[in-house]
Amino acid sequence: MKTYMCAPCGFMYVEELGIPEDGIPAGTPWEEVPEDWACPDCGVTKADFMAIELPDTPSTKGIAPWKVN
Repeated sequence: MKTYMCAPCGFMYVEELGIPEDGIPAGTPWEEVPEDWACPDCGVTKADFMAIELPDTPSTKGIAPWKVN
């Protein structure tokens, strides 16, 4: 599964986790996220997100990056 980061604010969409509170279930591929969906932190569209690779480490595996303090 892939991770996409909002270029303006750094919010991360992790396909494996989805965003259930926005109605996007875990496992939803980026391509299936609605085109009118907007970044919950800054409001930009999907066009402003870029695919990134995160290392598969205990510190990142299974953690919603936007919820880490």
